[in-house]
Amino acid sequence: MNLTEWAEANGVHRQTAYRWFREGVLPVPAERVGPRTILVNIEANSSPSVTGGVGLYARVSSHDQKDDLARQTARLSEWAAKAGHRVVRIESEIASGMNGSRTKARRLLADPDVTTVVVERKDRLGRMNVELVEAALAATGRRLVVLDEGEVDDDLVQDIVDVLTSFYARLYGQRSAKNRARKALEAAAANV
Repeated sequence: MNLTEWAEANGVHRQTAYRWFREGVLPVPAERVGPRTILVNIEANSSPSVTGGVGLYARVSSHDQKDDLARQTARLSEWAAKAGHRVVRIESEIASGMNGSRTKARRLLADPDVTTVVVERKDRLGRMNVELVEAALAATGRRLVVLDEGEVDDDLVQDIVDVLTSFYARLYGQRSAKNRARKALEAAAANV
């Protein structure tokens, strides 16, 4: 199959797939066979024992972070390629993590071919209640893989940060909410 057909089948723009090929992060083996022809070897990444595949999800909050979105998608694709996973869907979008109006995340979660959802950090899937999504995936025999678990280990601290972030996002806007929540926690820790 050629690169354009592979890109259309996996929901990736053809120029993005070509850029991934040039950068060496295309999640499937491919080789150039002519000046304008790149063939993708999809059989090399799939095995008959695998019933589903990996779905990669990348998200940023605003349009000025668009470059980070491309880097995030490339890192996820590189991880999947190195781990030898079969990528069946790649979704990336610019949307708020505070609400559920993310069509590409819903599309990825609804795809029955995706048995493993991979995100770089939990907050890329959603700011709060990611555990509910993880439980829903587990109930259907699927799973969520988070590549970077983050710096907070204590669940109670993470819950407080999430609640403060939510409140500050509503008060001051989503971009500065995380910084204001962090500053509030630092002030509270200084008073204790």
